[in-house]
Amino acid sequence: MKNLSNVLQSLSSKQKLPVQPSFFYGWIIVVIAGLGAFFSGPGQTYTLSVFIDAYIEHFSESRTTISSLYSAATLLAGILLFLIGRIIDKKGQRFTAILVGSMLAVACFWNSAVVGPIMMFIGFFMLRLFGQGSMTLVPNTLIPQWFSKQRGRAFSFMTLGVLLSAAAMPPIHLFLIETWGWRFAWQFWGTMLVIIFLPLAFVFIRNKPEDVGLLPDDEGKNGDREKAATASAEERQASSWSVSEAVHSKAFWFAMFCAVVPALVNTGITFHLFSILGEKGIARPVIAFLLSLMPISAFVFTLVAGFVVERIRVHHLYALSFLLSAGTLVMLIFGEQIWVIVLFIILWGVFDGTSKICNNMIWPEYFGLNNLGKLKSFATTAVVTGSALGPLPFGMAFDYFGRYDEILWIMMGLPLLAMILAFSSPRPVKKSR
Repeated sequence: MKNLSNVLQSLSSKQKLPVQPSFFYGWIIVVIAGLGAFFSGPGQTYTLSVFIDAYIEHFSESRTTISSLYSAATLLAGILLFLIGRIIDKKGQRFTAILVGSMLAVACFWNSAVVGPIMMFIGFFMLRLFGQGSMTLVPNTLIPQWFSKQRGRAFSFMTLGVLLSAAAMPPIHLFLIETWGWRFAWQFWGTMLVIIFLPLAFVFIRNKPEDVGLLPDDEGKNGDREKAATASAEERQASSWSVSEAVHSKAFWFAMFCAVVPALVNTGITFHLFSILGEKGIARPVIAFLLSLMPISAFVFTLVAGFVVERIRVHHLYALSFLLSAGTLVMLIFGEQIWVIVLFIILWGVFDGTSKICNNMIWPEYFGLNNLGKLKSFATTAVVTGSALGPLPFGMAFDYFGRYDEILWIMMGLPLLAMILAFSSPRPVKKSR
């Protein structure tokens, strides 16, 4: 009854919208969420991978040393990410977006001034906490507030921001680094955050539709909005799990593992992709192009997956994506011809886009919205932790074996196990009190 009262009160004392579009305002939220996902790029592995060789040359450090700094910083960021989830649940996505966007800009300027390993570690930590972690956590908890029945397609459109970032940033970074140096590249993205993302987030983000007199999916637009609000509040309360209830369910831990695997495997490959493909005789500009091709291939399938996941069980689609992931690793091991590598990149993009949609969908669908910030922060922590662990074994394997085949065979077991767990993990049933 308390939640219902809050919803009805919000509808009667609504905040003002910055614009009054002829369509549902939630789609503007999708655009801003996608922009936030795009600007997570400075903290993502596809950005940092372009800087690694420049760091090795400038600071005369080994690949293992820099991988270790990166992994340790990422792990620490993952451990602290639950704090951002608490801020989201307490203060809302608008406040949190402005906070973490500002801190990510500070992180970019800090990284432009790095002079040694300690500063590099702190720089990596800030980039991973406020970039990869927080700037993806905010939009991933904002979209479910605004959409329910159309959540899959909303996530697919939002995820295009991630894919565009992954496609555009590597070649832009390479151009900036080779033209003006790696310090200028960091300053460029810090400036872009300040003059583009922060003003738009402040003006357009609203935490949930009830705050502005609307309902998810624009329910009740042509009918009894108060009746629709009652149904929405009852559904929200019935489907929401407490943190304690969620962590005691099998589905929670299966979903956590499935969140870790793509982050661990993909980050390890992406971080060392220039080295992996360089061993096959592929030039750096071609590798930068191939790295940007992956999100382009994911672009189309992400749109498809967003609609598909509204019609089939999300854990079935998740399981199929992990089977595809295992297949792409076989291609990377044996691929020597350029057409095989291009096919690997395309299928890798299909897996990346599909797994992102599934990971975003499974948490609100399985555990509801009331504690989504905290619960999704666990998943994002799992992703960041996987990212922390991914590059290190790849770097160590290369330093020891002089190649990557052995570690790729080992990593193949992870998506195969995730496939089994995902397939055997349907939506849990909440125990009645």
